Amino acid sequence: MREMEKARRDLAAGLSLLAAFALWTGLIQCVDVQPVGQSGTDVGFATFNVWFHELTGVHMGIYTATDWLGLVPIAVCMCFAVLGAMQLVGRRSLFRVDADLLLLGAYYVVVIICYLLFEMVPINYRPIPIDGIMEASYPSSTTLLVLSVMPTLKFQVGRRAKCPAARHAATAFVVAFSALMVLGRLVSGVHWATDIVGAVLLAAGLFMLYASAVALADQKRTEPRTEG
Repeated sequence: MREMEKARRDLAAGLSLLAAFALWTGLIQCVDVQPVGQSGTDVGFATFNVWFHELTGVHMGIYTATDWLGLVPIAVCMCFAVLGAMQLVGRRSLFRVDADLLLLGAYYVVVIICYLLFEMVPINYRPIPIDGIMEASYPSSTTLLVLSVMPTLKFQVGRRAKCPAARHAATAFVVAFSALMVLGRLVSGVHWATDIVGAVLLAAGLFMLYASAVALADQKRTEPRTEG
């Protein structure tokens, strides 16, 4: 019963965050929209975004560093993929792979789909060209990747590690790394501030839905089987 209550809470939180992301995305397209972007492209919350961009300036060194550090969450994904593959080979059935790992794979696919969707349908463009190219900027793809993947590291270590020190170390690393990446992306000047906010809302909403699905799977696993 406790797992079911957790699943419901996480589901409500996830749906609320995704609703907030949808609302935020809508507001960006209709509140204080001005042609202040590259080549006169429109940007929502223009007054605030331009003010913040001028406040922080552009720091390509930070941009490059956060780009390379974006390999860390990709490595995390690969580690869980290897773990799932090992279970698949050892147990000789996809249905015997841990449910939370199967759900994790599906979750990562959803994150990729969201990334591709906003690349194909740009809400706005970066404040500056990257290598001379206008790139979609909303939501911040690096922020979305980090905040979607890194919490799953804490989540999985918390479920699988028996050593409290390992769980504490994973939590500290995930929090510090995520904060560093979000802050770095925010002040690097390659995104509008509202792009970061959108990525935070979307990533948090998706992760809570994943946590809800895992809690529901745990509940079903522990339910007593009835015969006849």
